[in-house]
Amino acid sequence: MIKAVFFDAAGTLFHLPKSVGEHYAAVAREQGVDLSPDTLDRAFLRAWRQAPFRSAISAPRDDDDRQWWKELVDLVLSACTDVPPNFDRELFFESAYQHFAQPGVWALYPDVPDVLRELAERFELGIISNFDRRLYAILEHLEIAPFFDHVFISSQLGADKPDAEIYRRALAMSGFLADEAIYVGDDPERDWKGASAAGLRVFKLDRCKNSLRDLPRMLAPE
Repeated sequence: MIKAVFFDAAGTLFHLPKSVGEHYAAVAREQGVDLSPDTLDRAFLRAWRQAPFRSAISAPRDDDDRQWWKELVDLVLSACTDVPPNFDRELFFESAYQHFAQPGVWALYPDVPDVLRELAERFELGIISNFDRRLYAILEHLEIAPFFDHVFISSQLGADKPDAEIYRRALAMSGFLADEAIYVGDDPERDWKGASAAGLRVFKLDRCKNSLRDLPRMLAPE
């Protein structure tokens, strides 16, 4: 019997209406430098795909993943030929890091509020995400924080998706067995395979084929 519904965050509940490259370019313009959003997008995608897998550790990561993000942003800038030699990368990183926690940067998918409202009447709701502590501010800005009984982020659990360990630790901390929970996510590798490996039932969100609105119907009492 399902008692809890856990969600992925970015890509499932909310998204960036503008691309990462557009946001990075906007931050660079604040420093008086024009960078190509398209070039930044391509560099970010390459850096994201090449990021090494991190094994789980026994405690939270002390820096809330800031160093990981700093290294990724540096890879992005290094891949862009239009970055001037005297560009202040430290200032850029700090500004970009704060930028993505600001109101108006992220947007909810249209189906999210109604689905959360409906599910919250019958289940405990939670999030299991590879995000960092900025997620808490984003949930507040988007006005969906009150729906969630549990919010688990990889930097605090010391494990990243798709490692099944992040799901096991979230279940242990929330007090649910694997067969009492369902995980909702859009990423076949990080969400579907990882949650399945931990024994959770999975709702495979693919917005080209289905919607979060299908979830309450799937969980309706028989």
